[in-house]
Amino acid sequence: MSALNIEWHAELAKLNDLQLALNSIVAHFAADTGTLHSMGADGQLHLTAIVGKFPLPVMDAIRTIPVGKGLAGLAVERRGPVTVCNLQTDTSGDARPGARATGMEGAITVPCFGGANGGTIVAVLGVATFAPREYSPVETVSLLECGRTIARMIDSATPKDRAS
Repeated sequence: MSALNIEWHAELAKLNDLQLALNSIVAHFAADTGTLHSMGADGQLHLTAIVGKFPLPVMDAIRTIPVGKGLAGLAVERRGPVTVCNLQTDTSGDARPGARATGMEGAITVPCFGGANGGTIVAVLGVATFAPREYSPVETVSLLECGRTIARMIDSATPKDRAS
């Protein structure tokens, strides 16, 4: 995998479909699962696309995520990437007990910055693997760029102007 593959990022932008984009991102980063949560008008994250199978209790927990809760909510709160090498053994407090039920180990979530000035978080993108994994700085930057692409897709599908 070439994390900053310019051609792949250009192809990703042409997909113009959130589920197809998430499928491509998960494959590109050799991940086992992926989630995309869009920021709702209620200020919470709502599951928009998913790759992989999750146990029913996990699905119930990730359908709507408050800002500040779980890896996705922390990515919004911190306005930056949140990564855990091994969800099963993490002691940082970032991984909630429910995250362990996914069976995933290496995980990263990144905010998707969009809006009129590119500074509004419109979604959160996450990928994870069944094995422990540390995401390199290059991979993290590439995922942030994927997030910007996702944000452009969301912004172009949203007729109203977003406050930034």
